[in-house]
Amino acid sequence: MLDLKKRTMLKSGMALAASALMIAACGKKEEAAPAQSSAPAAAPAATASSEPLKIAFAYVGPVGDAGWTFAHDNGRKAIEADFGDKVKTTFVEKVPEGADAERVFRDLASQGNKLIFGTTFGYMEPMLKVAKDFPDVKFEHATGYKTAPNMATYETKTFEGAYLAGVLAGKMTKTNKLGVVASFPIPEVIRNINAFTLGAQSVNPKVSTRAVWISTWFDPAKERDAAMTMIGQGVDVLIQNTDSPATLQAAEEKGVYAFGWDSDMSKFGPKAHLASAIINWEPYYKKAVQSVLDGKWASGGTWWGVKENSIDLVNINAAVPEDAKKAVADKKAELAAGKNIVFAGPLVDQSGKEVVPAGKEAEVGMLKGMNFYVKGVEGSIPK
Repeated sequence: MLDLKKRTMLKSGMALAASALMIAACGKKEEAAPAQSSAPAAAPAATASSEPLKIAFAYVGPVGDAGWTFAHDNGRKAIEADFGDKVKTTFVEKVPEGADAERVFRDLASQGNKLIFGTTFGYMEPMLKVAKDFPDVKFEHATGYKTAPNMATYETKTFEGAYLAGVLAGKMTKTNKLGVVASFPIPEVIRNINAFTLGAQSVNPKVSTRAVWISTWFDPAKERDAAMTMIGQGVDVLIQNTDSPATLQAAEEKGVYAFGWDSDMSKFGPKAHLASAIINWEPYYKKAVQSVLDGKWASGGTWWGVKENSIDLVNINAAVPEDAKKAVADKKAELAAGKNIVFAGPLVDQSGKEVVPAGKEAEVGMLKGMNFYVKGVEGSIPK
């Protein structure tokens, strides 16, 4: 995860189980492309039991060669490589959130797909509606929170990748000014901004972070403009919660640092690229497919991170000093061991109010509904 993406629809006001969550609908309407098969059509099977499991993916953005949708499609390809002729996958890219998504899900179910993945938050309501009409189909929704007997949710702890990037940013900044090109003011993105800041503060208490909100997941021109604005304000390390490599390319042009996001973007700015906070969807997709093949699929929610090999910080720039690399490695080891170090207390918000006391960890409800900045983030969250 508008215009194009990941995982969300613009949101404005919705209640989560433990916390208020802002959600709004936004995004440029685009004509959804027809489903694309990743392999030639198989010959009819002799019996129903010998037919491959038909699996479909709906992507909010273009597959491309970087970013959120690219990472999901790498997971789809891993399924094909791992399960071979036991499965047959298809995908539809650039599916807008809303009515078009419902039509696409309904078409995919009608075509005989028995496992369907929707890869952005804004697909939640359309998928839920279609799931009720196709009880024999298993639906999986990325980054949402609503489930049904035949609909599960899955998500990755992108904030852990943001935190590790923050550690590196805190070590490498000269101006102590960090910047985030932000998409939509939803808990997921706010979590990432806060985690990036907290990671930097863990090694450099002097840093501050600012965000420029662009109200889209994918718009290279807007992403570049936002990056350039912050560079003009003295920001010398940037990260984005958007899909294109435009932020990194702007950093390369201006001689500052930036990170890749969701996938390895190092080729787009070799000198500027500090590292890439990536998502590895392969472990989860393989687990979900195997559970269907075994007849053990069950509804519920999954939230994986570094511990499950779903989140990582990769391809650290060779120019990064050894002490900075070690700081990242130490933090990654703690996360891999299952320690919740990112939002551990004492934690205060932007106003200085304690939100997590010392010795405690942020509850899942707070994380899922995060609607505040931590101390050190400048500006305000858009309404």
